[in-house]
Amino acid sequence: MPTFTMSKFLTTLKYYLKTIAFGSLICGCALYGVIASVILRLVNKGEYAQYTVARAFLYTFSWALGVKITVTNEKYLQSNPAIYISNHQSALDIFLLGKIFQPGFSVTAKRSLKFVPILGWFMLLSGTFFLDRSKSDKARKVLDSALASLKKDNRALFMFPEGTRSRTEKLEFLPFKKGAFHLAKQAGIPVVPIVISNTSNIFNSKRKVFNEGEIFVEVLPPVSTDDLETNEDVTKLCNKVNEDMLKVYQRIGYSKVRGGKAAPLTEQGNTVKKTAVKNADATAKIATVNDATAEEPIAKDSEDNIQAVEVSAEDTPLIVKD
Repeated sequence: MPTFTMSKFLTTLKYYLKTIAFGSLICGCALYGVIASVILRLVNKGEYAQYTVARAFLYTFSWALGVKITVTNEKYLQSNPAIYISNHQSALDIFLLGKIFQPGFSVTAKRSLKFVPILGWFMLLSGTFFLDRSKSDKARKVLDSALASLKKDNRALFMFPEGTRSRTEKLEFLPFKKGAFHLAKQAGIPVVPIVISNTSNIFNSKRKVFNEGEIFVEVLPPVSTDDLETNEDVTKLCNKVNEDMLKVYQRIGYSKVRGGKAAPLTEQGNTVKKTAVKNADATAKIATVNDATAEEPIAKDSEDNIQAVEVSAEDTPLIVKD
């Protein structure tokens, strides 16, 4: 029991330390982004602002916190102009953007973020489209401007159709909102779905877990919006894309924990518990043999009196790993 208590304490401590490091990296990269955005605007390369900062965050985060990203079908990230959509799970998604973003990518954000020191400055200078959700008319004008920029400059807009973080440990999505699909229809550009493996076993604020490991990303082929005419058509396409993405999500499953497996945290824990049970069984067997030996000495060269106890590699003393 003390071993598990200590393991829980160390896991929680690691979570807080890595979370602080995570926040510090965001602030540091945002500050770098402010400087980079100013310089890139001066040389007329503003479309590289968010890409440059995203990559800086990707490399520093991967190195410092031990998380790797593997992308399948990366070629579809060159489908501009387009609207890219992805499932939204946790704050860790910011890190995922570092791998997904290409030159010309931008995002929408709540207007309130514009006033956050450093981060807001970077977002403003790098071309983020700020939306005031309480004023639909202004939000619509911002989106109209974004669409005009996408088509004119061959750029891309990245959105989370779930609208908020799901924070789920299951292989499921929240219902998709249709905004991204309406925008794609209005602009006459495709939607490019991106599916990210479940990362709840890598980063989990509820369970206070922040592991090292590998996250899997699969980019699906662009989905045309040329045939959309009515709101009902948009709804059908939204539902169809949701279903297609969910099938891929359930296929690629969970991210892979370093030293563990691509499975939920509950199964990672079961592995530890099973190992503990095996250790207890092995200890009991050895104790039984020792008792028998004490009562009846074993002749050194007599096979009839020799009892062997086999302990597999899995029965070695318990080491709890995160």
